Amino acid sequence: ECYYMNGTEKVRFLERQIYNRLQHLLFDSDVGHFVGFTPAGEKWARRLNNDPQWMENRRAQVDTYCRHNYGS
Repeated sequence: ECYYMNGTEKVRFLERQIYNRLQHLLFDSDVGHFVGFTPAGEKWARRLNNDPQWMENRRAQVDTYCRHNYGS
């Protein structure tokens, strides 16, 4: 999900991992890391947060996904 404030001046990217109407994991570009909401989600968040290449990709989604697709 992309949220835009003042066009592309302030952009926020959210990635949610939901299964069976239960949110397990959330990445918020404003926070800069994954947060787990269930025991499994906490385990996945630790694993993903410790992978520098994956985290660099997620943090870049604001530019490569949100700003790139603005107005589409």
